[in-house]
Amino acid sequence: MPAIGITGGISTGKSTFVDCLRELLPNATFFDADEAAHALLNVAHVQKEIRSEFGTKVFSPRGDLNRSKLRAIVFADATRKRALERILHPRIRRQWRTEAKSHRNSPKFFFADIPLLYETGGESLCDKVVVLASSLKVQLARLRKRMSIKNAEARQMINSQMPLEEKIRRADHVVWNNGSRSALMEQAQLLVASWQGQTWTKK
Repeated sequence: MPAIGITGGISTGKSTFVDCLRELLPNATFFDADEAAHALLNVAHVQKEIRSEFGTKVFSPRGDLNRSKLRAIVFADATRKRALERILHPRIRRQWRTEAKSHRNSPKFFFADIPLLYETGGESLCDKVVVLASSLKVQLARLRKRMSIKNAEARQMINSQMPLEEKIRRADHVVWNNGSRSALMEQAQLLVASWQGQTWTKK
């Protein structure tokens, strides 16, 4: 069965779309890059690299990583963002590549939810890529609500990523998510039906 990548802009609805897929394909396997990154930030040798790159200012006096402070730094500075990505992304890529390969001969679908799929060249490991998209107005509103931040900060976070238009251009499928969860579910149902009707060949 195929490896299908799911990506899009920040706060365009990737997680909700994945929830829809989980309902429709309860036996499918899912890899979540954000969860993998969160787990890696607790690993001692990863924290050692972060300390070397960012200094002690992103750690508490007790030695705990201050994730909020680290996030603020990387979203404000593209160079710092790339530095963190160099630490995390090769490890995340190895994880999901290993999982995708182990499921290659499985009768189950494999989905990789990876926000920076195109930025890290991960599309080369996918049979298909789905991009979640919405209008900038909706995206900003969702992000402000989710992160409890101001409009300028939300724009900065959005602008730190590859333009959504570029991701749409590269996508095999685009799911437009300006509305309700039920509208998202309808699109998920159509995609699942089309995938189940295809004959897949190994990459």
